Amino acid sequence: MLSVVTLALGLSIFAAWNVLLTRVDERIAAEFKHEYEELRGYAAKPPTSDLEDLLVGYLQVNVADRWEMFFTVVDGQPLHKGRAESPAPLDEDAALVARVAEAQRPETGEWPSKAGEVRYVSIPIQIKGDPRQGHFVIAIFYEHHRQEVVDAVRVLAFTSLAALAMAGAAGWFVAGRVLAPVRMVRQAAEHISDSSDLTRRLDVVGNDDVAALARTFNHMLDRLQRAFEVQREFVDDAGHELRTPITVIRGHLELMGDDPAEREETLALVTDELNRMNRIVDDLLTLAKSEQPGFLSLEEVELADLTVSVIAKARALGERDWRVDEVAEARIVADRQRLTQALMQLAANAVRHTQEGALVAAGSAVDGDRVRLWVRDGGPGVRPEDRERIFQRFVRAGSRSHQGAGLGLSIVRSIAEAHGGRVWVEDGARFVIELQVDGKQG
Repeated sequence: MLSVVTLALGLSIFAAWNVLLTRVDERIAAEFKHEYEELRGYAAKPPTSDLEDLLVGYLQVNVADRWEMFFTVVDGQPLHKGRAESPAPLDEDAALVARVAEAQRPETGEWPSKAGEVRYVSIPIQIKGDPRQGHFVIAIFYEHHRQEVVDAVRVLAFTSLAALAMAGAAGWFVAGRVLAPVRMVRQAAEHISDSSDLTRRLDVVGNDDVAALARTFNHMLDRLQRAFEVQREFVDDAGHELRTPITVIRGHLELMGDDPAEREETLALVTDELNRMNRIVDDLLTLAKSEQPGFLSLEEVELADLTVSVIAKARALGERDWRVDEVAEARIVADRQRLTQALMQLAANAVRHTQEGALVAAGSAVDGDRVRLWVRDGGPGVRPEDRERIFQRFVRAGSRSHQGAGLGLSIVRSIAEAHGGRVWVEDGARFVIELQVDGKQG
């Protein structure tokens, strides 16, 4: 940016230089024309028959401006000069005098002098009755006018350089402050690359694009950290939960004899353990997918239809007294399949913890801007001290303990949280999923 600004300033100074010199030339040309008109006007007054009287009289009434000189030449010899001081005695320069004396009509030219370049105009004058040939010379010391332009451009250049230096320093400081988050992003990325530490975050200040970049980077780190945690949990959970069935299978296979009945019993046990391992892996994969953006496929869901269809499907889980408490005549934007999966999991959990013919009911209701879905049963319920723990992985608590991996309620919680909601247990054995209303109510 400094290079671009420097180039722009250089072009501006060069343009100013040329414009000022052009104006000096125009001013000199205008001055020559003005003096010529004044001389003609003076000569048109009551005539005189003496050339010298005319020239001397005009020099007396017309004083040269600064850096100007008037002098006269009669028959090739310098005769008089103006009263004003001049930077150099041009009338003493024989070569210049000889040159201006040759002019037969007003003639302009340039001449080098001790005071630098001179611009002049030689105006021939001849009076009727006087045979002498006269010339009135107007000389302007162009070098002095040019020096004024040089001084002005020099001041402009110095002030521009000073302004450029201050702007550069200020720009360097501001750019350093603005780009600090970019350096922090780079340093954080290097730190993560070297140490695999995903806990580091950037301090975000301001609302500009760079601050937005830092926030995006922090959000990316949050997702990466959560992805690594999910991966670690999956590996830990799989190792923890699959170790037991693998040990059981290995032990029975090692002790299996040649008796057909024993082999059949061992094969049945191994098959059952493999089926349990398959369910555990499916549940773990579901929990791992719940942390991914594509876990939900959103659509408009009729709550009444969802509630009734869950009870209809759940009847195949066991001989229970299946009922619908109430249905909400509303529509929400949600993943119908995932909500069905969660409610079916709660229904299966109720079947496992109740006897044949026991009550199992489901329902849905709208409460303000919230929707509640629930499944309840007539079983022993969950002790108050276990109502938070049972939604953790591999927890089978208290009076509701049963065979299983302890992942079902964790899946229900993941589905609820993926929808921006929550799940809890109340009144012993009533499991409630609460969601935010996002759609039209019927």
